[in-house]
Amino acid sequence: MIYTVTFNPAIDYVVRLDGSLKPGAINRNAAEDFQFGGKGVNVSNVLKTLGFDTIALGFVAGFIGDGLEKGLADMGLKTDFIHVQEGMTRINVKVKAAEETEINGIGPVITESDMRELYKKLDQLNQEDILILSGSIPKCLPGDTYEKIMQYLDGRGIRIVVDAEKDLLVNVLKYKPYLIKPNNHELGDIFGKILKTDEEITECALELQKRGGRNILISMAGDGALLLDETGQSHRIGCPKGKVINSVGAGDSMVAGFVAGMLKENDYDYALKLGTASGSATAFSIGLASKAQIDELLKTL
Repeated sequence: MIYTVTFNPAIDYVVRLDGSLKPGAINRNAAEDFQFGGKGVNVSNVLKTLGFDTIALGFVAGFIGDGLEKGLADMGLKTDFIHVQEGMTRINVKVKAAEETEINGIGPVITESDMRELYKKLDQLNQEDILILSGSIPKCLPGDTYEKIMQYLDGRGIRIVVDAEKDLLVNVLKYKPYLIKPNNHELGDIFGKILKTDEEITECALELQKRGGRNILISMAGDGALLLDETGQSHRIGCPKGKVINSVGAGDSMVAGFVAGMLKENDYDYALKLGTASGSATAFSIGLASKAQIDELLKTL
């Protein structure tokens, strides 16, 4: 089974404007939509699109949390959220105008007791199950939360995927995550560099591999992606052609596509292609990618 963890899921209120956002004035929507978000939730959603069931773990609160849970169930996603007492599940406002603007909510307060409930749910994972940890950690939790989770699960044979930035990512490498997916800018931030060439990106990715990361997937937006697999092979792919409409969820879609590709074919080249097609299909769409969009782009890679 595949499990995803989203510490701070949300309902995204997406509004589209004709032209630019005008601060200090009334702005009329040209279109609007509600999306059930959070990085782990996005991964679960795209994996469902690709034919793989998941169980989405995480924390929700209040009537917004109830709405999020019901909305995901209506979409056919399996959830096992923990209901916390203080605060409210987020509503994030995403303004799509001449430039993208986001106003993200705070989210509920997750206590030590709530975290103990999460660990109880993690105890159900078995060898060869996949756990995907995505995104940032809420301010109410310590910065080593991912590290503590991986330490708790260490030695159980669970394949853990981590999609996070800087210390959240670097500090878990000693527990040998199955896959990490920084983008090229995040990779550069880890080493205090601006990475401009494939050689520079590969050199830094190799260092993360030496520190314990098994498979290192580097997304590079319009320049495609680079993968260093755990057998020592390097794989490079370009990006399909298309107009970028939506950047939200593209990285999550790539993670979902890569995991699905490995489960389907156990082949790194195919997994990289499916991950790239999935990420690009979301970037070229208003919401998350559809199966038809992914399949169409996959043919071009």
